[in-house]
Amino acid sequence: MSDYKLYDHAVVALNVADYRFAIVAARFNQEIVDSLMHGAITTLQQSGANENQIIVARVPGAFEIPLLCQRLAAGGEVDALIALGCVIRGDTPHFDYICTESARGVMEVGLKYDIPVINGILTVDNPEQAKARAQINGNNKGADAASAAIEMLTLLAEL
Repeated sequence: MSDYKLYDHAVVALNVADYRFAIVAARFNQEIVDSLMHGAITTLQQSGANENQIIVARVPGAFEIPLLCQRLAAGGEVDALIALGCVIRGDTPHFDYICTESARGVMEVGLKYDIPVINGILTVDNPEQAKARAQINGNNKGADAASAAIEMLTLLAEL
């Protein structure tokens, strides 16, 4: 092996007792987003977070997520943000604009405020794909987003 220091927390069970999280969730496609939110909150709680460490804020849709993430990050009261939404392709280019701009906005907030802002906004072709990614007891991208937030916080703290 070489003389580098390895930063890899992907397989470590991390405890989040000292961190504060905000989940910014869209109301559009609410049934799917509620399942994502359930997965995220469950993952945070299983990792040691209590209800006082988790803020949940709802916005109309995915396009509005970055603005609220920015406001929460600017307030300095959270250590990581988890953006949750669901955009399903339709018959117009609207899908492309919403997906691109919400992803860009989420990324910019993380870079501007130097905190993890995890993009858990589903961008799918149809409702079946959304449901497959938002199962309560199975594949849940909200849970994956919460895990990514925990991993990034731990890694940033170590660095």
